[in-house]
Amino acid sequence: MNNAASIEAVPGVHAPVLLAEALAALAVQAMGFYVDATFGRGGHSAAILAQLGEQGALLAIDRDPDAVAHGRALLGADPRATIVHAPFSTLGEQVRATGRKADGILIDLGVSSPQLDDPSRGFSFMRDGPLDMRMDPGSGESAAGWLARASERDIAMVIHRYGEDRHARRIAHAIVAARAESPIETTGQLAAVIAAAVPRREPGKHPATRAFQAIRIHVNRELGELEDALPQALDALAPGGRLAVISFHSLEDRLVKRFMRQHAQEDPVWAGLPDMPAHARAKLELVGRAVFPSDAEVAANPRARSAVLRVAARAAA
Repeated sequence: MNNAASIEAVPGVHAPVLLAEALAALAVQAMGFYVDATFGRGGHSAAILAQLGEQGALLAIDRDPDAVAHGRALLGADPRATIVHAPFSTLGEQVRATGRKADGILIDLGVSSPQLDDPSRGFSFMRDGPLDMRMDPGSGESAAGWLARASERDIAMVIHRYGEDRHARRIAHAIVAARAESPIETTGQLAAVIAAAVPRREPGKHPATRAFQAIRIHVNRELGELEDALPQALDALAPGGRLAVISFHSLEDRLVKRFMRQHAQEDPVWAGLPDMPAHARAKLELVGRAVFPSDAEVAANPRARSAVLRVAARAAA
């Protein structure tokens, strides 16, 4: 069995956050069927494939066409791997199409480094680029498009809810005032507007960090995608199959934690009664506690610092 570090030698593969921990969480079996619901740049998928035998299979899903193209170039020659261009909120449909139940499903909710580092994608203010932020640039409305039409109230609500930014109203007011003068079309323009609007800065953090996160979450409907995907993942798992989710901020982690705990409990209406029906039984079993990156991983990759991994197994039918 290959260890997690071995994939770093595979050309074009980036070692993702909590790689070894995610592999341990999935408890990969050589003949199993696994789903990487957020392929990214293939680090988790490559590591899973390294532990599968000839009869094993991997389904990888991503809504970013660049990620899918990368995945097909990287793994397309491997008959065990299937790569699908779709949002992970369709994972139930994608798994049903295989005719199998999954032995493990991994959902990594992080934005990939290539997405962040490519200024043409508009995810980051570190380098100026078009204000897009869409995971799939061919679908939906860009950040620039939304900011051009959204009300001041809606902008403030999004920044407060998804960015937990206490300056949300001030930032929204500044955005609306700035767009009245000229369209906000680049990441640099938006970052400058926010920086000018925020009176106090968090030490070591750009004043636009929270707002950019919030707008990205809204544009991509990230929490809605997760809420849609979790019940589908539960239904797609074989008995004993593992669900492993890596979150990067508290809103995501809260949804995952609540979902796993809810389905790890029996329906209280039937508690203590004999002949409990199947629908009232616990559907998941929690596996261990939340897992966080080591100090060494955070030192090597500061983007890992907010990651948390939660794991649950499908209860026997």
